[in-house]
Amino acid sequence: MKKLRYLALFLALSLSFLAFKKDDRYFEIAKNLDIFATLFKTLNAFYVDEINPNLMMKNSIEATLKQLDPYTNFYPEDDIEDYMTSTIGKYNGIGIMTSPRDEKTTVVMIYEDTPAYKAGIKIGDEVVKVDGIDLASRKGVDVGKLLKGQTGTEVKVSVRRFGVKDLLDFKLMRDVVKITNVPYYGMLNEEVGYIQLTDFMMAAAKEVRNAFTDLKSKGMRKVIIDLRGNPGGLLDAAVDISNIFVQKDQLAVETKGKMPQWNKKYKTSLPAVDTDMPVVV
Repeated sequence: MKKLRYLALFLALSLSFLAFKKDDRYFEIAKNLDIFATLFKTLNAFYVDEINPNLMMKNSIEATLKQLDPYTNFYPEDDIEDYMTSTIGKYNGIGIMTSPRDEKTTVVMIYEDTPAYKAGIKIGDEVVKVDGIDLASRKGVDVGKLLKGQTGTEVKVSVRRFGVKDLLDFKLMRDVVKITNVPYYGMLNEEVGYIQLTDFMMAAAKEVRNAFTDLKSKGMRKVIIDLRGNPGGLLDAAVDISNIFVQKDQLAVETKGKMPQWNKKYKTSLPAVDTDMPVVV
């Protein structure tokens, strides 16, 4: 009976060893996570200054993902609205896009029919204060988060405008801001059309299709699609845009991942608008 027990124990240990060898990678992952947790606890206990665990974890995650491709991103709960903005093209705010230039927060884009557009804020204005917060004294502050908020809430914005001595103060009511994928399209001459495509959000294909159809009715025989400054976006949107020039049920793109069940073929689903027109991207 004892021999049977020893044999069973030996078999169990052998199977455990084989499983360990098979899952060696998972052991390495678990070991390194334990090292990181120990480091975290040690810093929290002995580092001379107070450790902010949320900020430290966020920085650790971002540093990890930075080694991968630019499309693998982490969105904490506080930034989920930014993710929604990048996919559906809507957010609650005043309708401006800012960019840091020469240590100043400069307005580089204003969306039409938004609170900022109606109030008279202009491209090139320097945002100096938001709700009394001096941006010059708050290095690293996320201006976008200060400007965004629930629809119907008020935000005070002070800007410095070239040629104007005093600051200009604006009281704005936040509203739903819809970002267009095609901010401009038109005819460059009698036969060449131009479409500016700045994003690949949900409505991108519809906007490009409408612009293309409109330009074609004006005599367009060649088209330029301008993707400069476009950061990318939804793959489905890109496939639907290619569908304007490619017939229905054609393979547009195929993706392959680590897991076979994630492999996918994307085919065009609608009749093409024009398959013969010369296109420059």
